This record gives sequence, C-alpha cells and structure tokens, in this order.
Amino acid sequence: MLAACGNNAGNGNNAASGNNANKPAETTATNANANAAAGDNAATNAASGEQSKEPVKVVWWHSMSGELGKAVTQLVADFNASHPDVQVEEAYQGTYDDSLNKLKASMDSKSGPTLIQVYEIGSKFMIDSKAITPIQDFIDTDNYDISSLEENILGYYTFNGKLYSMPFNTSNPILYYNKDMFKAAGLDPEKPPTTYEEVKNAAKALTKDGKTGASFAIYGWFMEQLFANQGADYLNNGNGRSGTASESLVNSDTGVKTLTWWKDLVDSKVALNLGRKTDDTKKAFLAGQIGMTLDSTAGLRGYVDGAKDKFEVGTGFLPKPEGAQDGGVVVGGASNWIMNNKPVEEQKAAWEFIKYLAQPDVQAKWHINTGYFPITKKAYDEQIVKDNMAAYPQFKTAVDQLHATKLSTATQGAVMGVFPEARQVVESAIESAFSGTDPKKALDGAAKDITAKIDTYNKTTK
Repeated sequence: MLAACGNNAGNGNNAASGNNANKPAETTATNANANAAAGDNAATNAASGEQSKEPVKVVWWHSMSGELGKAVTQLVADFNASHPDVQVEEAYQGTYDDSLNKLKASMDSKSGPTLIQVYEIGSKFMIDSKAITPIQDFIDTDNYDISSLEENILGYYTFNGKLYSMPFNTSNPILYYNKDMFKAAGLDPEKPPTTYEEVKNAAKALTKDGKTGASFAIYGWFMEQLFANQGADYLNNGNGRSGTASESLVNSDTGVKTLTWWKDLVDSKVALNLGRKTDDTKKAFLAGQIGMTLDSTAGLRGYVDGAKDKFEVGTGFLPKPEGAQDGGVVVGGASNWIMNNKPVEEQKAAWEFIKYLAQPDVQAKWHINTGYFPITKKAYDEQIVKDNMAAYPQFKTAVDQLHATKLSTATQGAVMGVFPEARQVVESAIESAFSGTDPKKALDGAAKDITAKIDTYNKTTK
C-alpha cells in the first residue's frame, strides 16, 4: 500500500463529484426506457432488420472532487453527447492515494477501471505493474500528431522515448506576493525576487508592523522543484530515467544549500513556519499576515479572487540561488493511464476519450474551469483563454515559467516507486532542521532512509 503523500497528496477536497457521475447519455436512457415500456424491442429490431449495437463502456476512475469534480462531470457529459458509440462512466475514487490503492486491490479480479487518473509520482508504480498499455502504442497506430502538445508537460510521462500516459491536470509552483506590502516596504511591486538572496532581502523589508515577510509550506514537492530549478537531479541514474534509481541525492550540495536558506529565513524570523499545509500559508497570505508564499499555479484564481478589494496579487518565477543558470520547474498533477486487462475494444474507446480531452477547445474549457495548464499550445488561441488571461494576467507568469524550462532529466522529474513515502521523509527532515538540527545532518538522514526504501522497492519489483 502506498503511504499518504502529506497533506497535499490529494486534491484537498474529498467530497464526491456529484450524483450524476455514472448516468449514460440522456438519449440512450430515453430510448431504452421507451423500448422497455413498449415491450417490443426485439420485435421492432426484427421488423426493421437492424440490430441495435450497445455503445462501448469506458469506466474512468479519477480523484477530482468539489468544483474540479463538476468540471470532470461536464467533460464526460459533453463527450458522451458527441460520441454515441462510446459512453464514459466517471467514478470519483477519493484522493490519489486512495484511488491507487483501490486499483491495486482490483487488479487480480479485473474489477477496476478501463482508464485511471494517477498522480505524477505514481508513474513508476504504474509502469512496473505491467498492467497498462502505453499511450505511445495508440499514438503510433493512429499516427496521432502530438506536435502541438506541450513538450515540457509530455516530458514527465515519457520514459525511454515512449509516452506512457496522457497528461490531464497539470500545474507547477510559482511565487505569490502582495504588491501592496511591497510598495509599503519600499520594494518595486513589479519586480518580484528571483534569487534566494533577493527573497531573503525582500522578506526582511516586509517584516514589520506585525507582519512577516514570507511563509512556505513544508511540502516535499517544493524541495523537488527547487532542485529542478537548479538543474539538479533528485536521484541517481539520471533522476531514475537513464536507469533505475538506487540512491537519493536530497543531501547533495543543492539540497543543503536550499534547506540552509529556508531554515535561515525561519531562524531570522522573516519567514513563518506554518507547517505542512499549503492551505494554511494561503490563509495567512490572503489575510495580509505574510508578504510572499509558494503555491501551485492551479490555485491562482483562488489567490487573486481571495485578495480582491484587499490587495493586488503579484506572481513570480520560483526562486533559485544566485548564479544558477539551468533548470526550471517539474510539472505536477496527474495523467490518464489505460489498463491492459480490459478488452481491446474498451482500450481503443478509452483512447478516443483521451484524444477528445486533448482537443484545444476542450483543454480551453478545462483550463478556465480549473486553473490547470492546457496540455496543448493551441488552447491559447481559443477566445475564452484569451479572455481569461486578460482577467487574470498573473497566469502569464505560470505559462512563461513553463515555457522557459529547459527539458532535462532534472526538469522531467525524478522517478521512483516510493515517492509518496519519500516526500514525507523529506518533510520530516525540513521540520527537524527548523527545530535545530543541522541541515546537512537532517538531509543525510533523509537520504539514507529514502535510499533504503528505494532498495526494498527495487528488490520486490524485479
């Protein structure tokens, strides 16, 4: 069983996605009810000489709840209405961890889904399970053109030159800052800090009158991103991409430099330690208690709308040490995987749904309703996206940061089968450093623990 991935593992809301998730298309239901009521379905077919054909059913497991769940339900309804030969039944399965554990339990009985949304750090497990059909197989068979899809998004899910799953909901972290606090502190509100040193200096200037410069949630994802932003691998063997990872590099100079900087912000009282939940740092930011924070691009609208009539929200790239040239951000979120224990006809139908989800107009709606990146560049040509960018110009920062990222093993993201557990280990190490442990010592312990977990996983999956 995969361990939970900290407080940020799922989507932050475990509410179901609605009571209409599994209803077939209205026309199908209407026709079926009418025929049943008449009691002459078979006779009618015989008389007409036609044999009715049932649509192929695709069961899609996902972890989108609340407003995200409503957006998913709408996607499915729109697809079903326009594809009478295929009917998708979406089923909310709880958090990403919950869903993956349910999938494991279903594999032997084949009672699981045709298609499943899995968070990015579950990718190695999905490949090692040998229970999936790589998306690349369908791409090659159809000669499907992926040239308009975002290279830096596809990169995460590409292994040994093969795309294994199709990205669905994608985000990365950015710096959010309070422009009004910047002005009051004598800082340029149009120039967010870009380096570790600039963040510290800005935080010092912002810390006054009962307010604190910054707070960054103790979230393992942030440490991974700060590694990638320096072009540094998190694991050996090319981040687990040129070969199976066998060692954590979290205690490298990159990690020590990053945690030392982070700890110094807290120790010097220009940054607050508010724990592991990004919800808590967000609340402090929107309350005007802190001037800067890190969070996902997917939450941008919530930040801007939450600060409305109180202060103006600015956005900036993820910071890096002075002089660090290469690197960029790793995409977060999840992708859709096709299970190979279902009939070929079902797998092909799932592929049709995946292609539909990748259409520019569909991606545009998904982006507008959720805040996730479109996975196709063509979506930015859709008028609703242009209008949204005008209403929320801060999102341009997120797009620019994605496109500025140089694709490498570092920015493709680390690959290991124990990622959820590893994140918790790193979060504990950060907490230990904040409590007085030397950063190098804290990360040495974390690296040793993660490496042992990787070794155990690798031995059990040979």
